[in-house]
Amino acid sequence: MSQDLSDDAIILIRKLSLQNAVKHDGKASPGAVVGGLLGDFPELKKEMKKVMGVIQEAIKEVNSKTLEEQKQELLELDPSAFDKREHKVDLFGFLKIKDGEKVRTAFPPSPEKHPHIGHSKPLFLNHMLARKYGGEFILRFEDTNPDLVKEEFYGIMIEDFKWLGVEWDKVVYASDHMSLYYEKGGELIQKGLVYICTCPPERIKLSREKGIPCECRSKTINANMDLWNNMKNMFPGEAIARLKIDLKHKNSTMRDPTVFRVIDKPHARHGSKYKIWPTYDLQNSVLDGFLGITHRLRSKEFEMRNELQRYIQKTLGYAETSIYEFARFNLEGVDTSGRRIREKINSGDLLGWDDPSLATIAALRRRGFQPEAIKEFVVKTGITKSESTLTWDDLIVHNKRFLDEHANRYFFVADPVKIKVKGAPVKKFELSLHPSHRKHGRKFVTGEDFFISKKDFDSLKKGVYRFMECFNVEFDGKEFIYVDDSLDTYKKSGKGMLHYLPVNMDLVEASIMMPDKSVVKGVAEPLVNKLDEGVVVQFERFGFARLDDKKRLSFWFTH
Repeated sequence: MSQDLSDDAIILIRKLSLQNAVKHDGKASPGAVVGGLLGDFPELKKEMKKVMGVIQEAIKEVNSKTLEEQKQELLELDPSAFDKREHKVDLFGFLKIKDGEKVRTAFPPSPEKHPHIGHSKPLFLNHMLARKYGGEFILRFEDTNPDLVKEEFYGIMIEDFKWLGVEWDKVVYASDHMSLYYEKGGELIQKGLVYICTCPPERIKLSREKGIPCECRSKTINANMDLWNNMKNMFPGEAIARLKIDLKHKNSTMRDPTVFRVIDKPHARHGSKYKIWPTYDLQNSVLDGFLGITHRLRSKEFEMRNELQRYIQKTLGYAETSIYEFARFNLEGVDTSGRRIREKINSGDLLGWDDPSLATIAALRRRGFQPEAIKEFVVKTGITKSESTLTWDDLIVHNKRFLDEHANRYFFVADPVKIKVKGAPVKKFELSLHPSHRKHGRKFVTGEDFFISKKDFDSLKKGVYRFMECFNVEFDGKEFIYVDDSLDTYKKSGKGMLHYLPVNMDLVEASIMMPDKSVVKGVAEPLVNKLDEGVVVQFERFGFARLDDKKRLSFWFTH
């Protein structure tokens, strides 16, 4: 197969294998080699089956050397290999936090839908910031809009965030602090800074657009207090509490914004106990101040609200929270809209919130993506104001690195076709569970009868092929004939590797659901029957897959 690659690509594979081996005490793994190779030769992505054979062969040879031999060969390929130094970038250096400075951060999701990969970025960043400086991290549910909050999503979010490896010092529910918001609302009215507006929504909208105050703005403090105390008896839309700032302010969020409104709908945690609910800006500002949140990193869609929230904190005498907004990243071709996802689930276009085409945490977990890979992926997008669109391939590169290192290898033959190899000897041998650091244990016994995949069978041409880790066969256009066991024979004239399973073993039937929801059926080696549900394995020359249902041996394709 190496003859299909350029000399430069082959040299790079060797160099990357050596670099990875030296970095990991003499044992290289394919993930780092694949990533580095595709960075310089992206066109090889279309030929990954061929490329992986060359990589595996290079790694096997490199790993057979001593660490000193690896270092010597690496120096011959790259004389400056050990002159390079990694410079770690301080991810949070721009915040200029001093040693010993108090740090308390929060991540405030709204329990209204399944969290997706976009939520994981502020979750990870705020958690990392707190831990870096020995501070506290608070998980805070922003649940003061009964129209949106759904009871089941509290537990779903906690489960997903724990699976991602994030631990918090405290869980806070914004809706548990209603008396605090009411206290601060009354305080602002007494200061003449909040008034109760009973104008129709159309007039309020026009007033804010034109910068013209309505008659409600000039009400006395006593009149506003009377209306405030009576709001609980009003219907939605009859009255709102507005913060008196500047109707001509260049930032539209500062034009007498709403801070309380009437919502007559049962709440997931509190039932019908409350009817007057704070808006996001009031609740967020008060709770940040009350809890002593010192720093917060969040996505850029909140940027316009920063000035208002800081104004509320200052007005109420709270220390201002240091907030930095970063750009969201978009995963190409992935829908994150809760409304649209619900519609597609109801119509049957999606299997559920964990459909393999989605980037919800539930879907990524079920497909076999690893928490460490998700964290590395989102954190490496950086804390920047520039929008970026990433692809599944970007995420897959990170996930492959972890799976290459940890996933056990097994044989699976998709759409099996039975063949006979004339003259094939009876062979007994064992294969390792992992090429670099797993013991042997996969026992094989061969005869003349084998299963190979229909895809391989249909692509056969005359010539010599190798049954992986077994022997060479010649295909004459009609029959398969045993040649010998020598790897050198294959290197000289081999057409390609053939994946196989001996018919005379206790093979098990298995199925793999693909991202397009098609199902591939085939046979797997006996040890697959002993896997634990949820484990991710690599079916050699097929891909990574997660065991979704042990009873039926049903897998989900990872990548």
